[in-house]
Amino acid sequence: MARPRPEPVDVIKGRRDRALSLLIAGVPYIATMGITFDRRGDELTAVLNYHDKLIGNPLLPAIHGGATASFLEVAAIMELGFNILWDQIETGRLDADALTPQSLPRMPKTIDFTVDYLRTGLPRDAYARARVNRSGRRYASVHVEAWQDNREKLFAQATGHFLMPAPLTPDAP
Repeated sequence: MARPRPEPVDVIKGRRDRALSLLIAGVPYIATMGITFDRRGDELTAVLNYHDKLIGNPLLPAIHGGATASFLEVAAIMELGFNILWDQIETGRLDADALTPQSLPRMPKTIDFTVDYLRTGLPRDAYARARVNRSGRRYASVHVEAWQDNREKLFAQATGHFLMPAPLTPDAP
């Protein structure tokens, strides 16, 4: 029996990009903050696009600590959310072509989130990557690192614990 041909890479990329776009659109705060995402394969890089409204201390100037913390938390939640969504698409539990904002899985909820401010956030774009340390049925732990000009010189890092959403059942709305 012949093996089925793998899907073309552009079909898979399109499916991933569409799923990520829907996930981002479901969280209006992401647009308010000016956060975008760069996806390469299954790796997400969050980008906090610089804007004057992000400055907390105009004398330095420095990005506000609350904006930094929000950026890191969004990066962590989106990493978890995208992992959940992509897993459900790959296993066939969700049809990527039929996805709507209403049919998306629920997002994880923050239990606690601890931020380490390592240096001043300069008035320029910032980048963050989240790494899922543990993800189970009920709980997940995520570590996030943020940098600006040099990936080796972090300006903030965070660790968060999240309550995972209950899996969708066929009877669920």
